[in-house]
Amino acid sequence: MRKKIVAGNWKMNNNLSQTQVLLSALKKHLPATEAEVMVAPTFVNLFPAFEAMRTSKIEVIAQNMHFAESGAFTGEISADMLKSVGVETVILGHSERRAYFGETDELLAKKVDAALQNEMRIVFCFGEELEDRRSENHFKVVESQLKNALFHLAADAWDYIVLAYEPVWAIGTGETASPEQAQEMHEFIRKTITSKYGEQVASNVSILYGGSVKPANAQEIFSKPDVDGGLIGGASLKAEDFTAIIKAI
Repeated sequence: MRKKIVAGNWKMNNNLSQTQVLLSALKKHLPATEAEVMVAPTFVNLFPAFEAMRTSKIEVIAQNMHFAESGAFTGEISADMLKSVGVETVILGHSERRAYFGETDELLAKKVDAALQNEMRIVFCFGEELEDRRSENHFKVVESQLKNALFHLAADAWDYIVLAYEPVWAIGTGETASPEQAQEMHEFIRKTITSKYGEQVASNVSILYGGSVKPANAQEIFSKPDVDGGLIGGASLKAEDFTAIIKAI
């Protein structure tokens, strides 16, 4: 049975003291839930965050990693380095990594392989731009991103995969995605996985929604049958908002 998950992606926010304050508030006010809760601080704060949350049910995860184990890759971080500070899960393929740092499906396939070789769990992000939605190519774009980066994997590798659908067109554009649109795409994603791996793999994979989830809309979005939680951006930086979203699931 697939898991319910709420993950907070802090992006390039919060210095060490701010990280400690937010983690302390989350730890204190974490609501009772059967869902998994994750937070992704910046690289420099991963180890202190891990240490601070040792006795908490909140998992500290990474925002990115390189595909190589080591080498002349200035500024990059390997899977082994993440695991050495207690991190077992990594976000890959976030829309901002694709847009601002030129990450391609082919590059992401290499990162996925490296994470799996190190027995790390992956929150794999994907989704269409506004132009894709307007031209009605959104299903093709999402299908292509999934197939190019993940469909070379063996079926058992999907035990380590969590999907996060990001409708990039509905994040900071003034456009909004309805819960019905979220469900429509999540259902399509599950059917796409079924076509390759069968119903058992597809029904077991958690698919998170990453389109501006807030306390006001979380419950309605999470009520949809193929939405298994959320990858939360800005709202995860406020303890009150993030805990409200956790309650909604």
